Amino acid sequence: MKLSVNLGYWGAGNDADNLEVAREADRLGYSCVWAAEAYGSDAATVLTWIAAQTTQIDVGSAIFQIPGRTPANTAMTAATLDTLSGGRFRLGLGVSGPQVSEGWHGVRFTKPLQRTREYVDIVRMALSRQRVQYDGEFFTLPLPDGPGKALTLTVHPVRENIPIYLASIGPKNLELTGEIADGWLAIFYSPEHAAELMKPLIAGREKSGKTMEGFDVVPTVPVVPGASVEDCANFVRPYAALYIGGMGARDKNFYNQLATRMGYEEAAIEIQDRYMSKDYAGAAAAVPIEFIDATSLIGPPERIAKRLPAYAEAGVTNLSVASFAGTLAERVGTLHVMKQALKSSGLGDLDANFND
Repeated sequence: MKLSVNLGYWGAGNDADNLEVAREADRLGYSCVWAAEAYGSDAATVLTWIAAQTTQIDVGSAIFQIPGRTPANTAMTAATLDTLSGGRFRLGLGVSGPQVSEGWHGVRFTKPLQRTREYVDIVRMALSRQRVQYDGEFFTLPLPDGPGKALTLTVHPVRENIPIYLASIGPKNLELTGEIADGWLAIFYSPEHAAELMKPLIAGREKSGKTMEGFDVVPTVPVVPGASVEDCANFVRPYAALYIGGMGARDKNFYNQLATRMGYEEAAIEIQDRYMSKDYAGAAAAVPIEFIDATSLIGPPERIAKRLPAYAEAGVTNLSVASFAGTLAERVGTLHVMKQALKSSGLGDLDANFND
């Protein structure tokens, strides 16, 4: 099992710290640094900045929003980032949600599975430097009634195949991820509940005539080392409350639905009720510590190391560390704790990455 690091969103006053976390992850042998976007910072600019100031670590989008870019534009960005980074870019994609898609990008949130399938088709076609011609439900290239012509990407990516990851939660989206992607970007991943999530992924792989061999399972996992499990959990509460309570409309919140499927229906309802009434502290307090403990790595370093094998056994190939301890020193310290935990648990040694 490898380790990567997720920096989340940029521009919240933590830019210098985020860059130093990325640099330290590079020095320690982490495999990838991921950056996110919603309706603030864009991930492509951030990843370019990080790639320019690191030497070995991959840079990945977690995610580029599908409604925010045409597939051809995404292929251009991916090829450029791969070239500038010397072949270190990983392309993570996701449909976002209806509020952002329709409210921010002006794109109807309809048939997200079909849109994703067509989008990935075109991105792969462009990156393979084929002449782009496509006749789909959502995308038609070139347009049939004008002067447009089928074009070929002029940039040559460093690698023949840039890996494509999908962020997915629901069973149908997970099956599509297994079928058409090279990896899965997961959130609120619990080893104890992973079997149900892996079933559609495996079904998707089988549908495309493939196995899970070489498929990258990458959950973003909050990590907070400390003496008290309860105190560590408190760092994660606002994050969990934001997603379960506030990421989406009341009847269309994929994270809330995931928590419900995991057996936390009553808590999910209360968190959402409190969050939507702007009782953010109450929403955070309503997140069960059992949920946080199941989906995070918290507590003393030896407790974290003891729990790591459960992730590997549940199918995780690359655990993405999200540090929720506040200061730069604490965040960098978390990277060191995880490196040692991985080594002591017998799952891998990041120092070996320097010899790859």
